[in-house]
Amino acid sequence: MTATDTLAALVAATSVPVLPVRRGGRVTAFDGSVVEAVGIEAHVGSRARIGVGAQMAEVIGFRDRTALLLGLSPLAGIAPGAGVVVDDDGDGVAVGDGLSGRVIDGLGRPRDGGGPVQAAAWRSLRGPVPGPADRLGVTQVLATGVRAIDGLLTLGRGQRVGIMAGTGVGKSVLLGQMARWATADVVVMALIGERGREITDFIDRELVGQARARTVTVAVPADEAPLLRVRGAESAFAIAEHFRDQGRHVLLILDSLSRVVHGARDIAMARGEPVGPAGYPASALGLIAALVERAGGDRRSGGAITAICTALAEAGGGDSGGSDPVVDAARGVLDGHILLSRRLAGRGQFPAIDLAASASRVMADVCTPAHLAAAARFRRLSSLVEDNRDLVLMGAYAPGSDPELDRALTLAPAMEVFRSQPRALRIDFATAEAALQALMA
Repeated sequence: MTATDTLAALVAATSVPVLPVRRGGRVTAFDGSVVEAVGIEAHVGSRARIGVGAQMAEVIGFRDRTALLLGLSPLAGIAPGAGVVVDDDGDGVAVGDGLSGRVIDGLGRPRDGGGPVQAAAWRSLRGPVPGPADRLGVTQVLATGVRAIDGLLTLGRGQRVGIMAGTGVGKSVLLGQMARWATADVVVMALIGERGREITDFIDRELVGQARARTVTVAVPADEAPLLRVRGAESAFAIAEHFRDQGRHVLLILDSLSRVVHGARDIAMARGEPVGPAGYPASALGLIAALVERAGGDRRSGGAITAICTALAEAGGGDSGGSDPVVDAARGVLDGHILLSRRLAGRGQFPAIDLAASASRVMADVCTPAHLAAAARFRRLSSLVEDNRDLVLMGAYAPGSDPELDRALTLAPAMEVFRSQPRALRIDFATAEAALQALMA
């Protein structure tokens, strides 16, 4: 056999993989935010690369035959006629145990310097919402290690809870305690729209030791594209769903839901959606229910996602958020809410939980009758103290006029101690329940 024949045989035996065919388009307009392109075949949510720099963007809608794209990072240097190529690998996130202890961005890319993520599978960002018949009821207590919550606002596995708070009232510290101490197999922490320094401080200060090893952190700083805020939240839910499908209990903390909705509002306005009376397009507020409904228990696997979502109360609306549309929409779909009060925080109480304005809708399903009775009495006495605080301070109340108020005033110092808890002190659920019942006996 000649050398030519040998070479021909080697070429014939070589297997050349079939390369994917990707149809490209061209940029027709760019206003600094929205890219308009023609000639591409894609669906809403597809990712694309634009220009010679391969800047990443995502298809957010269509107008006639023109595709509208938003950047997944600030776009620059885009000229008319620049090439647009659809990336078939978009619209998903890598999932698996290799994410434990890692910090990733809104697209699942590592941002902790730890090298590539070892993924077990690829999962769509928009997983199917479990039907009513596929859901497990909330019947088991979720111990958080925070006495005021475990004793007075008991949470359950598979519950969806909102923490409503303004800035500077101890929200991050409370979230850190729950992330470290909650009885969960996996914690997925989504830090969306926070300042970069706050994200770093939270990870280094609150997620330490074993808590860090079981936590997947999705970090999207405030200076990143609005689109990444929404994709970061969707990635967090997709990761949590993967672990739930394995029969694990997942604690998903989303901080904050408000900034995710603000990102969705920017996207909706970019594609021309009409703005509603509350200043938000319908799809932006609809995202709250779309995300929250993905949490809960799964009857087939036995796993559950307990979701804790924070919402930013507007400064002018008080600690309850007033008429803030995000807070109002969240209340309607969540199974409970915890309000943090600036007034209580100013008095040095931590956690600064406003009991009168907070509620856990599943507490009656997971607690014993004795626990429920003690919690109800605590709340009643606490309300009496708060309602009559000014009267007592002015000296206008005569002891003996109201035996119930006298009892409340006598117990007020002990109740304040029960509601307060040092940052580093974990209190197990049984101890919290026993202390509550002993105080209210």
